[in-house]
Amino acid sequence: MTMLVHITAAKNIRSVRRRGIRAVSGGHEGAVGVYCLPALPSYQTTHQWIRELRRGGQRTLVAVYFRVPDDEPVQVGHYSRFPTHLGSTEAAALIAAQPDPRGYEFFIPRPIKAGEIHRIRTVNQLTGWRYMPDAHGRPPCACPICNPRGQYGAAKIRVAFGDPDDYR
Repeated sequence: MTMLVHITAAKNIRSVRRRGIRAVSGGHEGAVGVYCLPALPSYQTTHQWIRELRRGGQRTLVAVYFRVPDDEPVQVGHYSRFPTHLGSTEAAALIAAQPDPRGYEFFIPRPIKAGEIHRIRTVNQLTGWRYMPDAHGRPPCACPICNPRGQYGAAKIRVAFGDPDDYR
């Protein structure tokens, strides 16, 4: 059985323990399911999405560890490319074999039952990357999609880089 990790808000712990992880995330090809990563020896790789997910406004995130059968069909790939369809064990091996596994993700096109959950634990909230892997040293994008109005620091970035679409 493959051990996977799903990152969710701490306020969802009671619901996850009672009913499992709901399939609410939209994936490629119109599928609805759960995003996760395999539990790998590297803590950084396993929990790489925490800082990026915190940008959505959640203050505290937790890791939900669960098991799925080795032949469970999943979609795996880098977030910026189309995923491939593999069994969960093959997909975990694919990520573990990457020289730089940052940005990879699993997508399971079904909900996770409460009986499949192994453990829920708190995690370091500063683990991972923001915006994209290797974003350090690159100037931020000033477009309204990358820096929407009202996001912390977005106005300063638009002014500094002379955004042509600045609509004040």
